[in-house]
Amino acid sequence: MAFGGVLVEANITAALDACKDGGTFDHKKFFKSCGLHDKSADDIKKAFAIIDQDKSGFIEEDELKLFLQNFKSGARVLNDAETKAFLGAGDTDGDGKIGADEFVVLVKTNNGAK
Repeated sequence: MAFGGVLVEANITAALDACKDGGTFDHKKFFKSCGLHDKSADDIKKAFAIIDQDKSGFIEEDELKLFLQNFKSGARVLNDAETKAFLGAGDTDGDGKIGADEFVVLVKTNNGAK
């Protein structure tokens, strides 16, 4: 488990179950459910390093599509609309990708998610 020691397995499972159907992924709810929202910036950057599969220093659109699979092998791929919404929420400088600092802000910004 790539997130072992950072996140609780039961919370990851609950977060994945809540968005198992296409079109149901909401990054704010996911980050809160899995517990990443409550972690330190350092822990969030550790998560970023896992999600940044090509180690480019950014999470690009193709990596966002596979976002859920970082939490559990066999999890579904995000659809195009979910991926674009996720990228739009995190890409604050408009470069088409999410940097580590942008990811920390994205995870920590809750905007009323339950």
